[in-house]
Amino acid sequence: MRHLLLLLLFALAPAWAAGIDPQRLVLDARSQVGVTLSYDPVYRQLDYPGGDVPPSTGVCTDVVIRALREQGLDLQKSVHEDMRAHFALYPKNWGLKRTDRNIDHRRVPNLMTWFKHQGMALEVSDKPADYRAGDIVTWDLGRGLTHIGIVSDRSSPAGVPLVLHNIGRGTREEDILFGFAITGHYRFAD
Repeated sequence: MRHLLLLLLFALAPAWAAGIDPQRLVLDARSQVGVTLSYDPVYRQLDYPGGDVPPSTGVCTDVVIRALREQGLDLQKSVHEDMRAHFALYPKNWGLKRTDRNIDHRRVPNLMTWFKHQGMALEVSDKPADYRAGDIVTWDLGRGLTHIGIVSDRSSPAGVPLVLHNIGRGTREEDILFGFAITGHYRFAD
């Protein structure tokens, strides 16, 4: 019976769930370093699905969105569809009355909700060893600002994993994992 239940759960998992390679996610995020050179939070009308802002700019969420899209997971489409089906679960920080496929996937609290809804949430920890390459981490920067990045396969001299992110100066790989209050830790299934 247990074996049948596991097979059923695997069959019900989204097709992308088994296909995300954490190491490739890191490489796809790292490929944005030197390409995405600025930070621009302006609202834009995007194609759907697969819409993106110009690769030379973006926000922190765009690093994650672009890296996952390289592996076939379109967060614009996935978040939009999940929000349409489960709108009440998502934050109403922006006074939303309905979904907006141009921006919903580019908001950290929405991504946090989506990752949690996909069963990816892990405990937040202050131990570097608890964070693996390809994990996704979110932070509270203070004053209502949130941030998101991808844990790198490289570490600081002190052994703390670096993070691939865009906090205002384009996509970079930096030692910021414990620089702000961590609010979320997410991992794709092994």
